[in-house]
Amino acid sequence: MKYVAIINEQRYEIEIDNAGGVLVNGEPRDVDFLNLGGSLFSVITENRSFEAVIDDDEDKIAVMMTGRLFETQVLDERAMLMLQRRGALPVSSGEVHAPMPGLIVDVTTLPGAAVARGDTVIILESMKMQNELKSPADGVVSAVYVEAGQAVDKNDLLVEIKASDAEA
Repeated sequence: MKYVAIINEQRYEIEIDNAGGVLVNGEPRDVDFLNLGGSLFSVITENRSFEAVIDDDEDKIAVMMTGRLFETQVLDERAMLMLQRRGALPVSSGEVHAPMPGLIVDVTTLPGAAVARGDTVIILESMKMQNELKSPADGVVSAVYVEAGQAVDKNDLLVEIKASDAEA
């Protein structure tokens, strides 16, 4: 089965054969993937072992690994073809949502502040791991809805960013 994963606007073509072999952009990868229960997984690749928390939402997948949060959209061949025909690839909104329940450790921005894509705007602690939530676009922070010490639920809106004209 073939898939396309889009992470930080970078496109990865992933093919998984019936025997469990994995190709990423045409290159074979040795990957061992095991569910440890719930959303916790063990990933072994290139002789390195990782624990990953994977949260599969309707339109995107959030993966927390090595203290970093990766948001991705995974499309099968049919869905990717439909998007290409419409000339529309998934784009990020200017909203930063909680990928899972947790506690706000720090808010690193204020309304009116200019931010660049990838700047840390919130630090969220979940499952004893601190995770940096990043700005999805260049722009200006229009609203911050949380403060340090506040508990949040999955999908809570934390920060809104008005994208700059170059991004819009």
